[in-house]
Parts: sequence; structure tokens; C-alpha cells
Amino acid sequence: MRLADPSALDDHRALGADGAATMLNLVRSTGRQLQEGYRAGRSAPGLPSGGLLRSIVVCGMGGSGVAGDILRALYAERLPVPIVPIKGYGLPEFCGRETLLVAVSYSGNTEETLSAYTEAIARGCRVVTVSAGGELARLARGDDVAHVRLPAHVPVPRGALGFLASAPMGVLESMELIPSPADEIERTAFLLEDLATALGPERPGGENEAKSLAAWIGHRIPVVWGSEGVADVAAMRWKTQVNENAKGPAFVSVLPELDHNEVEGWSAGSGTPFATIVLRHGGEHPKVGRRVVASLEAIAPAALDTREVLGKGFGPLESLFSLVMMGDFVSIYLGVLRGVDPLAIPVLSGLKERLRE
Repeated sequence: MRLADPSALDDHRALGADGAATMLNLVRSTGRQLQEGYRAGRSAPGLPSGGLLRSIVVCGMGGSGVAGDILRALYAERLPVPIVPIKGYGLPEFCGRETLLVAVSYSGNTEETLSAYTEAIARGCRVVTVSAGGELARLARGDDVAHVRLPAHVPVPRGALGFLASAPMGVLESMELIPSPADEIERTAFLLEDLATALGPERPGGENEAKSLAAWIGHRIPVVWGSEGVADVAAMRWKTQVNENAKGPAFVSVLPELDHNEVEGWSAGSGTPFATIVLRHGGEHPKVGRRVVASLEAIAPAALDTREVLGKGFGPLESLFSLVMMGDFVSIYLGVLRGVDPLAIPVLSGLKERLRE
């Protein structure tokens, strides 16, 4: 892989190319998306009753499926019922009349989510759909199911994470299942506006942590470590954004689980092709810090190059989205350095065509 010089990340022509510029602008809008998606979810008409629920299931794939991971990370420890993300065609046996199922598909045409939706209706689940239109919205109208309609101007689901994450939060608030997250969302949106300025294309590489990280990763394969919870979700987002925006493989691991298996795999000299990013935040378990230090010491012979990224803000939503925004910017800059279009997804598009045939 031949990399552009890091100075390319301060070249307005390179960053102004259609795909890179589109993705950068979408990342910058994440705070506003959070606010708008939340309002749409909170004001959705015809929501089902939240009484006597025994489970909450969030169905979605890819960039839309992250919504379920985020809800689980934010609320699993605060709710008396489990939140279960589902990423596939079917539903667990427990799903029924005492299950709230939120079907999330930005396009509204994701076949796995449509399949899960159909099964949920047949089982009598309480269903809410979230999309920018498509077949999911059409089915919801026909089945008299509550639907949260999102703005349809975003060209790729991964660029609509703010909408997709906060709309279900608004739904859960209106159903009286969670306390109002309005203040958290406002604080997070404010934080992200500042962060977008600090990490955006106008900020030169010497003062821009995202550009610096992208140049540091270079041609290597990122391995992203996150602790269980919000950093776990952020780490997975880093991985998938590198896959789609930078067109390269990436791997993700979760603490403390990686200390029970992965560390054994870092044999002497094996770390050279990789760059490890450790995501940290103020709300992580007190023992995580010790584990990070001890783990890196234990695998020192692997010669694994490592950097830490610290989440900003005070609450879990702020920490999560500050880590996500950093990874989004890094992956786009990495794509620019690697000479690829961060917006285009030729392999994914080709796969969908094969499946349609």
C-alpha cells in the first residue's frame, strides 16, 4: 500500500474531493443529528404502551444496527429489563407480547431487519420502526405500527449515526421507560460541535489529533481496544469505519475479555503489522486502567505500537460520542492517505447486487 504524504491531510483539494468532503460534513453534523433524531423519536405518534414489558429488542444491521449497541451500553445497567441488539433475520424465542421491538433501518430496505419485523408482528410484539422511508415505513403504515421518520438526505447509513442512535432514545422516553435524556443530548451536541472544530479539516495536522492518529496508523492494520460498555461500542464503530471509509481490515477487542485469550496471541515480533488504539474514558471500571498497563507490559515482546485515546465530557453519552467522532475523523483521513474514496462502497454494493441476482 502506497501512502500519501501526511501533508495531504492539510491539502484542501484532497479533503475537498466529493467523497471525503461529504463524509467530513456528515461527521461534523453528528451533534445536530442527535438533537433532531431525539425530537423525532420523542414526538412519534401512536407509540405502544410501555407497561409490563419484559424485554427490549433493537433490530438493525451495519450503520443502523449500532443504535442497538448504543442503547445497550447506555441503559443496560439502568433498566430492570434487558436490552438485546439483534443483527440477523430472526428473533429469539422470548420475543412476544411483552417485548418492545425497535426495527431500525436507515434506508428502510434492509432485508434482515424486514424479516425480523415481519416475525415480530406475527408474534404480537409491540413494534416501533425507525427509517428514512423505504419498505419498513410502508409496512408500518399498513400494519398501523408507530414509525419514526428520519431525514432522507444522508447518502450512507454510517453517516446518520446521530439520527439512528437518538431516535430510539426519544421513543423510550415517550414510553416512560427511561428518564429524559434531553440534557445529556444537549451537552453532547455542544461537546461535539467543539470537537468537530478541533478535529475538522481546517485544523492543521500538527494541532489535530485525528490527523495525527491517521498518519501514525498509516499502512498498518488497526487493532482497537475498548473496555466493556461505551468504549466497547466505540471500538466496534472505529473498526467498521476503518473498513468502510479507509477500505482496510481492522480488528476490535474488549477488556477485560481480551486478557483471557488475545494476549496469548501476541507472540514475539507479531505486532509489527498492527497499530493498537486503546479507547479510555472517565466512566470505565476502576480496574481497567491497571489491566491496560499490565496487558501491554505482558505483550511487550510483540513490539506492538500503541496509543491511547481519551473520551471527552463527563457522562456516558458524551464519552461515547466523543470517542466515536474521533474514530470517524481518523478513518476518513486514513482513507485520504490511502488514496481511496471514503464515501464509495464498491465491494458492499457488488455484494448486494450478487444477492439480488
